[in-house]
Amino acid sequence: MFQDAIAFGLTCFAGYFAIANPLANTPVFIALTAGDRRDVKLKIARDSVLIALGVVILFSVAGKLIFEMFGVTMAALRIAGGILVAMIGYQMLQGHSSGVHVPGEVEGNDEVPPEVLQAQLSVAVSPLAVPMIAGPGTIATAVSFSANPNLLYTLVSIAAFGAVAALSYVSFTQAQRIVRYLGATNLNVVTRLMGIIVATIGVEMVLSGLGDAANTYLGFVRSLPMPPPS
Repeated sequence: MFQDAIAFGLTCFAGYFAIANPLANTPVFIALTAGDRRDVKLKIARDSVLIALGVVILFSVAGKLIFEMFGVTMAALRIAGGILVAMIGYQMLQGHSSGVHVPGEVEGNDEVPPEVLQAQLSVAVSPLAVPMIAGPGTIATAVSFSANPNLLYTLVSIAAFGAVAALSYVSFTQAQRIVRYLGATNLNVVTRLMGIIVATIGVEMVLSGLGDAANTYLGFVRSLPMPPPS
């Protein structure tokens, strides 16, 4: 039993790490927090991983119930998340931090107005926590890993994602060193390159959602009774 739980935990960790990919999300964090003060960046890093962890816990415990209650399908979740990620990637490709970020004229000020600070912190919720860290793939994985009726496996799954969230936090907090190492020019190049990758990930999520929706529709059509031959 104990060995099975350990093996399951390693499987969960590998799955979550491959989907959430903390290292790949770090350049996105750098781009979204460009110009922010260090204390704001640390708060964004902390809030993003805590929110993502909360989302995974919620869907691990009551994911199937939530989907059934609101009539939400994974296909729709993938499409909506993919559109959001693709929009963020497009804005990064243009050299902008993000359309959900703060206006350029107030970035980097020592005294940031409360409404601007709130706008800066909003990126912790979207797109960092959802859908970059806890995206449709992560949510679907959490629901799948928690399908076992044994509560222990659900707790192991949550703990595995907690480890991935901790790695994400470490990567985000070390982002400043990456900025100093790369320099402003190279960071701008990395931001635009990551924009291409992020936009591609978004399009892939949309296509995956459309494919799932098409398969569901075709399955429903095939299940309909055929009219008798005339």
